[in-house]
Amino acid sequence: MAEEDIEPDQPLTPAGRLFVQPQMEQVINCAIAGEHPIDVDAIRYEVQNSIMLKHPRFCSLMVRDSCGREHWRKTQIEFSRHFIFRHEPLSHDPSLSDEDAVNDYIADLSVYSPLPSDKPLWEVHLLMAHNTAVFRVHHALGDGISLMSMLLSCCRRVDDPSKTPTIAGLGSASSTAGLRRRWGVRTLLKVVWYSLVYVLEFVLRILWLRDKTTSLSGGAGVELWPRRLATARFLIDDMKIVKGAVANATINDVLFGVISSGISRYLEIRSSKAPQQGLQITGLAMVNLRPQAGLQDITKLMNSNSGTKWGNKFGIILLPVYYHRNSSNPIQFVNRAKAMIDKKKLSIEAPFSYKIGDLVMLLFGAKLASILNYRIICNTTFTISNIIGPREKITLVGNPVKYIRATSSSLPHAITMHMLSYAGVADMQILAAKEIIPDPKVLAKCFENALLEMKEAAQNANKS
Repeated sequence: MAEEDIEPDQPLTPAGRLFVQPQMEQVINCAIAGEHPIDVDAIRYEVQNSIMLKHPRFCSLMVRDSCGREHWRKTQIEFSRHFIFRHEPLSHDPSLSDEDAVNDYIADLSVYSPLPSDKPLWEVHLLMAHNTAVFRVHHALGDGISLMSMLLSCCRRVDDPSKTPTIAGLGSASSTAGLRRRWGVRTLLKVVWYSLVYVLEFVLRILWLRDKTTSLSGGAGVELWPRRLATARFLIDDMKIVKGAVANATINDVLFGVISSGISRYLEIRSSKAPQQGLQITGLAMVNLRPQAGLQDITKLMNSNSGTKWGNKFGIILLPVYYHRNSSNPIQFVNRAKAMIDKKKLSIEAPFSYKIGDLVMLLFGAKLASILNYRIICNTTFTISNIIGPREKITLVGNPVKYIRATSSSLPHAITMHMLSYAGVADMQILAAKEIIPDPKVLAKCFENALLEMKEAAQNANKS
């Protein structure tokens, strides 16, 4: 190749540089289970001809220059190195379901299996005995919104194979896009006040403010501990029934109400001594900062001139939930969650977290930015993200999809939760450090039961 034809290296974005630091390295693991056996040739052909490989980040090595700065360097893809085959069953225990076996496999990947740096940072693991493909993509290549939008561009609708899944009008439950604010004097004062309060708390969390220790607490070094992975399943229709019982509530409010109630239930089961009423347990919630909420039009994401940006375009907010003993009205958990989230929506906490990260990276480098991010994780208790996926059933290379689930590499948190909806069902992957939370299925059941009790209370309220 002539020297003038060689493409110059491209620097990583600030967020990309953060996710390749040893303390913060993150890989997204997305499992797609099919109803029929995997057609290996069809999967390989689809990936090789997908829009994914038109994006330079998926065809580039991550390299460091003499100053230690990270860059993308274009390379030739050896497809045989990107497809990992497991033909035998993942477990010889006949009582273990396919879903549990896949969860155990991903739990091990979340701790022990970084992506090799001598090839582009993605892999496809084909679990032949379980009809499941696990797509592993380094977080430096993009966030959940970007990567899920790209993955679904390879899928088709069951009811109309000529069409891709419906993404127009979808909203991410953790997105700031689409907020409608009336900028009166009173609202403006609230915006200023809540922004000051939440930004100050955010800074204090980085410096020294820490949650009280509970049976859910992690800390420095916990990201290296073995993990277990469990799934909590929610019907979107059930969440809508609960939403209807609280004026102006959203699915997001219901989700965080369920988390608050479920955590309270779990603490009652696991704690030798009942926690103090109102005990704060703080999480980090991922917030999409793109102008359009939810999944994106992949062609717009790939267009650098589009206002919708590819990559890692999200901020984080502190999400406090509070321990409350089970009451006669479980809807109160949703009321409290809504009141808190309404205040968060009026603040600039999410964009502040994004901009301050960029500023620290620019002025002091990736190492300090990594240390600060690591500290705020150590000073809180859990991580939560939520993406609204396809509304209808879909196929991947003609194979009907049973479920889509996503999680990421382990963090200093003892518990991380990633929820993704698909065709009326929301699956929340609960990744737990098993020495701290040995029974994540119990925690998953606490969340599921919390929603069912809220649904029953909402239905009873409607009858009366």
